[in-house]
Amino acid sequence: MVEVYTSSVINASADRIWAVVRDFNALPAWHPAIAESRIEGGAPPDQVGCVRAFRLKDGGSLREQLLALSDYDYSCTYSILESPMGVENYIATLKLTPITDGNRTFAEWSAEFECAAGRENELIDSIGRGVFQGGFDALNERFHN
Repeated sequence: MVEVYTSSVINASADRIWAVVRDFNALPAWHPAIAESRIEGGAPPDQVGCVRAFRLKDGGSLREQLLALSDYDYSCTYSILESPMGVENYIATLKLTPITDGNRTFAEWSAEFECAAGRENELIDSIGRGVFQGGFDALNERFHN
């Protein structure tokens, strides 16, 4: 099992950030790599079990399923159903923790998956830096005062 973990401090309250990221269909609104997204079957975007189909700006398409959503813990967990990345059994969690010293948030995004031997480092880098850190950087920019 391959593990990826990325963390960041975002200069906004967890409530403000969560209001943006809790919507499972809102990736195009805050992540710079996402071109468009839709929830299949018209399900609500915060319904556990809903599936989002989205297209990356580079043309790739993915389908992900929401496995857990907690407004109390500011966290969501999802799996990849289909992707061009060559990963299997991919489960990821995005979690926010309020920082009590200032109006900031500790953000964590982690994933576990399986992949073909020899691709681990490439995928850890592209997911950790490209997807996870790219999202955190965009959120920091969005909330920059």
